[in-house]
Amino acid sequence: MIAFSLRTIRLEILDGDIAAEDVDAVVNAANNHFWMGAGVAGALKARGGQEIEQEAMRLGPVQPGQCVMTGGGRLAARHVIHAAVMGQDLTTSAELIAMATQNSLRLAEGEHLQSMAFPLFGTGVGGYSIAEAGRLMIDAFQAHRGGSLTLIRLVAFGQPAYRTVAGVAGERLGSALPGPPDCPISG
Repeated sequence: MIAFSLRTIRLEILDGDIAAEDVDAVVNAANNHFWMGAGVAGALKARGGQEIEQEAMRLGPVQPGQCVMTGGGRLAARHVIHAAVMGQDLTTSAELIAMATQNSLRLAEGEHLQSMAFPLFGTGVGGYSIAEAGRLMIDAFQAHRGGSLTLIRLVAFGQPAYRTVAGVAGERLGSALPGPPDCPISG
């Protein structure tokens, strides 16, 4: 893990399983109808239960870029924020990734959440590059004017993705907070 300070928010970047994150809300990189297939959505549904998908689908469809929040089922997280990063065509764009990130943050703040964990939007079935998705999301985190949020985790899946996004964060945000990362960001 590597961490950065964004004014009143601590940004942590780590390699892990987002479905295991013990935060107020985990964010699902969703389609705009909120059916939960594979990838992040599949992992959240497998660990948290079918009721997460059922609740989300009752709240959709929405326009791509918009978000809804459901309970967390059996997840350690109390809530799931379903961010419609793509439509039914399962393609995404820089605009949708940025908008879904911003709207997820706004929804969390509106619910007075203190901690949340994001996957790298659009990098699975959406086919978006890890570096570009990381840049878009980190820029949205940095631009966010906080309120209740004190912790944002950006959870990469696998060491190559972690190293890529940690490197992007270093370029965008400068020096990490003191403390050695558990994995070097170069190499």
